[in-house]
Amino acid sequence: MSRIEYKNYDRFLLAVDCIIFGFDGNSLKALLIKRGFEPEKGKWSLMGGFAAQDESIDQAAGRILLNLTGLDQIYMEQLHCFGEVDRDPGGRVISLAYFALIKIDDSDGEKLEQHNAKWVDLRKLPALIFDHRQMIRLAKERLQQKVSNHPIGFELLPHKFTLQQLQALYEAVYETNFDKRNFTRKILSLGVLQRLDEKEKASSKKGAFYYVFDKKKYKRLESEGIKFI
Repeated sequence: MSRIEYKNYDRFLLAVDCIIFGFDGNSLKALLIKRGFEPEKGKWSLMGGFAAQDESIDQAAGRILLNLTGLDQIYMEQLHCFGEVDRDPGGRVISLAYFALIKIDDSDGEKLEQHNAKWVDLRKLPALIFDHRQMIRLAKERLQQKVSNHPIGFELLPHKFTLQQLQALYEAVYETNFDKRNFTRKILSLGVLQRLDEKEKASSKKGAFYYVFDKKKYKRLESEGIKFI
């Protein structure tokens, strides 16, 4: 068998594009930026960049997310490889897409402003460059699959939240309405929420109790195949 000569093969640029989801209490949003360079300068885009020679792909994704949001301890997951030959008019670029979940209020406002970034409702997306709309669609489908069996949805909520806020999140993710009584009974039956003595009173006189997600209880139940929705 002849020895493989790496230099005899084509070399491609490797990009990392990040689909960043947030929740504002009513709708699911994606963080978009105005692209600052050609090709497609000035058009709406996902945040991305090229992987460096001395970093792993996960490290590249973490660096890109940190540069935009100022956050480094966030949920992210590799989504898909996009490698159509003509996907980027600037050259032969293969992109590994990641999706991330953050709390909107935790992001660094100054960094967002520097990148001309904006939170956009997923139901009102503008025209996007390249295959970025397809990336968002696949990321949303993955999110819908994951939140039914895993507690990643809590990454989008404040540390303490009401059951109404939790239901609003799931309704935004699935774009459907749930019966309040059934949703409450189901989610409380899992035993992974801890009720606080404190109430949220801005939305009603009576107020609604705050809850927090109990990671330890979830870990004990995880092996049993817990299902949230």
